[in-house]
Amino acid sequence: MELGLHISNFTFGGPNTELAPTLASVVRKAEDVGFAKVTVMDHLWQINQVGNKNMDMLEAYTTLGYLAAHTSKVELFTLVTGVTYRAPGLLAKAVTTLDVLSGGRAWLGVGAAWNEEEAIGLGLDFAPTAERFARLEEALQICQQMFSGEVAPYRGEQYQLAETLNLPLPINRPRIMVGGSGEKKTLRLVAKYADACNLFGDAKTVAHKLTVLRDHCAAVGRDYDTILRTSSIHFDVGSDGEKSGQLLENLRQLHDAGIQVVHGSTPIAGDVAALDVIGRDIIPEISRWT
Repeated sequence: MELGLHISNFTFGGPNTELAPTLASVVRKAEDVGFAKVTVMDHLWQINQVGNKNMDMLEAYTTLGYLAAHTSKVELFTLVTGVTYRAPGLLAKAVTTLDVLSGGRAWLGVGAAWNEEEAIGLGLDFAPTAERFARLEEALQICQQMFSGEVAPYRGEQYQLAETLNLPLPINRPRIMVGGSGEKKTLRLVAKYADACNLFGDAKTVAHKLTVLRDHCAAVGRDYDTILRTSSIHFDVGSDGEKSGQLLENLRQLHDAGIQVVHGSTPIAGDVAALDVIGRDIIPEISRWT
């Protein structure tokens, strides 16, 4: 099992001039202690699950480019991009650019979008649910085509591209994660198009979702084992590791349910001490689980 650090809070408690160096120190520490992946949200306002909309929030792909310059090993992506926020051709180009400039470490994380308040607030497109899922499926097709180097028109019901030219090509074809746990639509799209899923909930819930995903794979002729199975939780180890045992137990339950990578945020934004504890108490143990 591997861990990914999810950076969901950029309110570090200092002036704006300290935000960038603090963020750089966090990602360097995450890489040094053994995190395999670093992700950021693709939101423009802070979400209610983390804080309030008046807290600091950075644009995702600009941030990932900055993180690429301060790391050398961790894979970088959004968890996850709302499909309606960028035209698919632009999204594929942004991820390709990140891949080239990071030396082949970019993924595409994408979902159907949900935050109507920020979209309306900033004048972004936000369609009804059925249309967003239709856009998501076509965006997945477009990104696959552009990552492959195929230069051809794309004619869909939602999007029309005259020429899917994408140069330079990615160093490594970015792996595609479809985020979300919806059993009828989202997990079907995972089975058809994705290299990875990201699920929420306890081990029992996750195990059920993976059973549904396995059924979708069988229906479309996909090898279930080719999909990387990831989940998201909080990484709370306490002030000096007193909660490490509980985190290990939670991770063990997810591992036994079929999860291979777990993404998480620490309770305090920018807490590099917590990352040291995770590197000491958690990562060496879970790296032995197969």
